Amino acid sequence: MNSPIHFVGAGPGDPELITVKGQRLLGEAEVIVYTGSLVPEALLKGLDAKIHNSAGLNLDEVLALLISSWKAGKKVVRLHTGDPAIYGAINEQIAALRDEKIPFAVIPGVSSATAAAAALSTELTLPDISQTVIITRRGGRTPVPEKEALPLLAAHGATMLILLSVSMIDEVVKELQEGGYAKTTPVAVVEKASWPEQRCLRGTLEDIAATVKEAAIRKTAIIVVGQVLAQTPPPSLSKLYDKHFSHEYRRGDDR
Repeated sequence: MNSPIHFVGAGPGDPELITVKGQRLLGEAEVIVYTGSLVPEALLKGLDAKIHNSAGLNLDEVLALLISSWKAGKKVVRLHTGDPAIYGAINEQIAALRDEKIPFAVIPGVSSATAAAAALSTELTLPDISQTVIITRRGGRTPVPEKEALPLLAAHGATMLILLSVSMIDEVVKELQEGGYAKTTPVAVVEKASWPEQRCLRGTLEDIAATVKEAAIRKTAIIVVGQVLAQTPPPSLSKLYDKHFSHEYRRGDDR
């Protein structure tokens, strides 16, 4: 039986941030269909596979490449940016493969969301600050469900990572404040997380829009919002390493 078609996460941009398994599958592949806009070219150098850039292709054309290559007995990799599970548009491809009874597997990758947190040297969850992370986008040419409008999500006060929306920074800032974030809430914008040209801008909801416009950032950036970005010691420490806290692997000092 032919090998399954592998959907592989290429990572956020740094070619070293692909998984070991993903890199092995690329080396073994005979056909690679990759999303050309953000997959680092270094990942494709020196490979023996026939390589197709899907940037100019529609869904039917992508599927025709995947399915015909698999039926010809080739080892096929569909290479996506970041992690395929986050705005990866893989479900529509998977549905077609299921109809054709073609086996497939998904290999996770490092998301640009977590790469942005690394660039900012922050956790996205902190005790007594936020234990929830919302990854979302503002509606534009691609709409979002009404119940996921930014003001409604902002009402939770959780850490938010807003993708694919930096071109609408004025509207994003307005809607976050409508939802309940104070204008003094820390905000960061990370452009091209993990790429050599990565840029990190910091501010608050009061001034971040002006900072973004001055820097001429219009795409390929993540807006990170929340008190986890405050560059101060956290108000409380994790229970995991608290010397007074007992758990399965350690007895705490209860004195």
